[in-house]
Amino acid sequence: MNPLPRIVGAETLDGLAEDDPAAMRSRRDLQRVHRVMGTRSILLGSLREWSLPRAQSDVLRVLELGAGDGTLMLRVARSLAPAWPRVELTLLDRQALVRPQTLRQYAGLGWTARALRMDVLDWAAEPDPPPGPRDSGPRWDVIVANLFLHHFQGAQLNDLLRAVAARCTHFLACEPRRARVALIGSHLIGALGANAVTREDAVLSVHAGFQRRELGALWPGRDEAWTLREGPAGLFSHCFSAVRAQGA
Repeated sequence: MNPLPRIVGAETLDGLAEDDPAAMRSRRDLQRVHRVMGTRSILLGSLREWSLPRAQSDVLRVLELGAGDGTLMLRVARSLAPAWPRVELTLLDRQALVRPQTLRQYAGLGWTARALRMDVLDWAAEPDPPPGPRDSGPRWDVIVANLFLHHFQGAQLNDLLRAVAARCTHFLACEPRRARVALIGSHLIGALGANAVTREDAVLSVHAGFQRRELGALWPGRDEAWTLREGPAGLFSHCFSAVRAQGA
């Protein structure tokens, strides 16, 4: 059977205003979609595998790209908090979707969370920041992208991955899997009660998703500097992780 070609199309939700009723409904739909896809468990399992070297007093610096309203990472944080007790989390998105009560819930876990409204391509185009005061390493310990990289292709995707590789020691992306079973599932998403925006965007997401070692082939780091893992996760997801070798 021939593999599905990768086709990146503009998703409707990305073009809607923050307070558009259809957009608000679609974001609620996505919370149900994440539960069906098992996204929280997939992210949690991958993050727990990492041994992040740091002194007990050090704060773990985490950045989520395309964070949306921040609630998915909050669900992950509730399980991670015992092992990651001190975290500075930045939730980057081009729309202001993170509610104050969500930030307070992070604070209740001992995490300091802030929302950063910024286009990720502007973030990628910024000069790489100087090392932080505590060490000479990259700015972020962990960068996470969930259902986000599939929006990009060509030079934009290359630039984004270059910026990520230059600014972190650990990177995790959980994306739609471009496969026929996922495509069938995307056409059935209306059974969850999803609105027209979500139903259309789900199909587009699968067509723009990833398979095999496509992200690893684009990763800009040297082989000896990074440990890369990539492959299917669950029925519908495709995960990529990159861990920088100590001292690299």
